[in-house]
Amino acid sequence: MSSISKGSDGNLNKGLEKVQVAVKWDPSPLGEPTCDLDIVAGTYSAEDPYGDPVYLVHFDSRSPDGTITLTRDSRNGLGFGVDEAMTLELYRMAPTFARVVVGVAIQQGEGRRTFGGVRNSAVQILNGPAELARDDFESVSGALAATVAEFRRDADGAWEFRKTLRGYDADPNAFARLMGERTP
Repeated sequence: MSSISKGSDGNLNKGLEKVQVAVKWDPSPLGEPTCDLDIVAGTYSAEDPYGDPVYLVHFDSRSPDGTITLTRDSRNGLGFGVDEAMTLELYRMAPTFARVVVGVAIQQGEGRRTFGGVRNSAVQILNGPAELARDDFESVSGALAATVAEFRRDADGAWEFRKTLRGYDADPNAFARLMGERTP
């Protein structure tokens, strides 16, 4: 179910201002441990865009400047539609930030759980009403966490989107340290 769509202006990924990353999944079957997916965003400075994140937003938090907010947080996938949502107001971010990487991590409370073991999981990335990307995590089904998007500031200061679905065999804490590394 991987797909990427062009925005209404025909431009796939440039000049982004406010985006939303949304994740959904079905609750665990009766008798099985609860499944909890979490959206994680790391911000990186222009001086060191592949170093340690300046800050992380995850697990019911927001950025210090209010530009990245977890607007919906589910611990079990119950309900209809989106279970977790994060809004990134890229246009408000200080020029000292050059990169934002967004990922999804599975909480590993009771045993090892991969995306392949999470029923009907999916991520959708929107720029206003325009869909930038959608994926069902099938290509990273053996992973415990995955990056889903990278937003970079270009030379003119405009934000652009790159779909970066990449799986990690790491728990949420380790994933938060690894997600912004340079990829081959």
